[in-house]
Amino acid sequence: MVSPRFIYSLYESRLQKGLSKKDLPKHIGLIHDGHRRYARRENLLSYEVSYKIGMVRFKECLSWCDELGIDYVTSWLLSKENLSRPEEELEPYFIVLNELFEELIIDDLVDNFKIQFIGSIDLLPDYLKETINKLQEVRAGGEKTITIALGYGGRQEILDAIKSLVIENKEKDLEELVEEINDEQIREHLYLPDAPDIDLIIRTSGESRLSGFLLWQSAYSEFVFQDVYWPEFRKIDFLRCLREYIQRERRFGK
Repeated sequence: MVSPRFIYSLYESRLQKGLSKKDLPKHIGLIHDGHRRYARRENLLSYEVSYKIGMVRFKECLSWCDELGIDYVTSWLLSKENLSRPEEELEPYFIVLNELFEELIIDDLVDNFKIQFIGSIDLLPDYLKETINKLQEVRAGGEKTITIALGYGGRQEILDAIKSLVIENKEKDLEELVEEINDEQIREHLYLPDAPDIDLIIRTSGESRLSGFLLWQSAYSEFVFQDVYWPEFRKIDFLRCLREYIQRERRFGK
């Protein structure tokens, strides 16, 4: 009897071989949703268990992106709204994040990646900020880029960009500034001015919304919403998302 694992491996290999590398997205956005619902469904002892499983999936997903030659990955691990949750709920997640970042400091899995962070990092616990700073310092180089969004909100990013632009041009009068301002200037003041716009956004857990993720950069993105929770997201699910992306005709608003 042929084992299910063998069939899965065969299908995975077939899926991957069917993907044209030249048509793959250059920049992927990931919304890792469903940790708590997964924990409840599986009757896990705590959310922390599902968070740890989710971080294993996160590292696996980075290896898939590296293998396929995807240059930019932006991963939304915590929204600004999430920071308003009770401390007893947030602290286990912060601990798991800290463990993940400590691993990424030394893990050769991300040797090809520069790692950077966006969002309200100043609102995070001191021990987590310290690890983030060390990770960014150690992983400051690399041909590809991983951006991790923590305490991130899309509206806040645009607001910060406009404020920064106004401050930069404070010597000009209001009428002159209004006349000169354009979308390229705003883009230059966003958190990721050097990254290309997002080609594909994947969100797990069956939720069909962006929740404010990279509002400016996702104007012409393709969206794929997966019904699985992030802790159970498999390579085969990832490859299906890429296949769906390739099969679509991108119009860029035309």
